[in-house]
Amino acid sequence: MTKTITSAFALPDPEQSFWARITNELADAIGRGTYGPGQRLPSEHFLAEQFGVNRHTIRRSLASLGQLGLVRSTQGSGTYVEEFAVDLMLSKRTRHRQSLAQVGLPGGMRLLASTAIRAKADVAKALEIKTGLTVLHLQVLGDGGGQPLHFSDRYFPLPRFSALDDHLRQTGSITQAFAALGVADYTRRQSRISARMPTAEVASQLRQPATRPALYVSSVNVDVDGVPIEYARTWFAGDRVTLTVDHDHGQ
Repeated sequence: MTKTITSAFALPDPEQSFWARITNELADAIGRGTYGPGQRLPSEHFLAEQFGVNRHTIRRSLASLGQLGLVRSTQGSGTYVEEFAVDLMLSKRTRHRQSLAQVGLPGGMRLLASTAIRAKADVAKALEIKTGLTVLHLQVLGDGGGQPLHFSDRYFPLPRFSALDDHLRQTGSITQAFAALGVADYTRRQSRISARMPTAEVASQLRQPATRPALYVSSVNVDVDGVPIEYARTWFAGDRVTLTVDHDHGQ
């Protein structure tokens, strides 16, 4: 899947310095597909000779590309183009597999942990239940094309969804798990998006450095009667995911 350079990336001003000009030229080459997804870039020595600069300048350019999420550096191996960037849609009916299908990628949800816990104040407020009532807490990893895209803590009211974890294990789909429990349709009431530094656990699950910001989304889904059925706190890999809020579709 070709990586595209979009306006979401604030490329440096090429008039500022040599490293900024080189950053822009390499970013353009990646966008054109000269260096494909997963491909190793030429060595620092080769790039220094190509652009007629020293290796320190090249290192700064590569570091800038890394901050943009276009490349990743592996010590002792080299610098590689990130394999893909997925544009995921947040709409009234947000569905993981449907979003991936729109960009031609397979994927699903993998259940990592399932526990019944007492709802803290924020969870109780989102689900419109009393604090301290028991809820189902799932930790879920969402992948696309074999790469982790998001890691989430999800909360569901009990006893209504006591078997949801079993259905999720079987189907790899929250939507199908809901359907198996009688929820044929549901919609997104709210999504709140921010950029945050991930915890060590989140960074490990997303396979990204803990020093790189991730997109954090808290959301509430409701059934056809407007009753909250899911509260989720989701971390998206900032270098692999673009979130688009669609106000026109999924009504």
